[in-house]
Amino acid sequence: MNSIIETRNVCKYYEVGDTTVKALDGVDIKIREGEFVSIIGQSGSGKTTLLDVISCLLRPTKGEVLIEDKPISKMNDNELAQVRGKTIGFVFQSFNLLPRLNCIENVALPLWFQDVEKKEREERAITLLKKVGLEDRMLHKPTELSGGQKQRVAIARALAVNPRIIVADEPTGNLDSASGQQILETLIDLHEKHGKTIVMVTHEKYIAEHAERIISIKDGRIDSDVKNGNRRKLKKELTK
Repeated sequence: MNSIIETRNVCKYYEVGDTTVKALDGVDIKIREGEFVSIIGQSGSGKTTLLDVISCLLRPTKGEVLIEDKPISKMNDNELAQVRGKTIGFVFQSFNLLPRLNCIENVALPLWFQDVEKKEREERAITLLKKVGLEDRMLHKPTELSGGQKQRVAIARALAVNPRIIVADEPTGNLDSASGQQILETLIDLHEKHGKTIVMVTHEKYIAEHAERIISIKDGRIDSDVKNGNRRKLKKELTK
């Protein structure tokens, strides 16, 4: 399989007073199409910064990021927005749903930005909400949903433009055990049955072990990058 994401000596620096903070300090990774990769690390390790860089939300200070073999350093802001809008689907810990919109409208929103007709937007949103098991919550607003239901809406929204890559930042972080299990089951299904490339950030080893490859980051550098030969199987509960 070809690499769908690649970083070459990627660095991301921030100036804090007289100090240079090296959030990323020379990161080289390749993620092949169809892989399920976990990026794990403690708070402040650089894992979320790495996810933001490879998903085109941040430009690196130095180095290069390639998405589908295309270097993002050569893209203008509009071109980057197109990559984010068509190639990458985002799932955030905080859900990022619009409170005034119902589930159908939240899921259909990315299609509005792609100038898809209203009828097609709604039909696609309904299909995706059924796929994530929310056919009985389609007209509900986020305030009327549980945390797990909100995250499933967010996953449906991420799938709206049929992206090749799904990036998930602590997708189970705000959820109870049962809801977290449902979200992991959904991500695994997207990977195994639909061939999506999944890149998931977590600080929990137990969650990371559901991926087929685990990248550990520490102090802005890759600490380890291993195939997960003993991939953990889902149980009834994620944690006791």
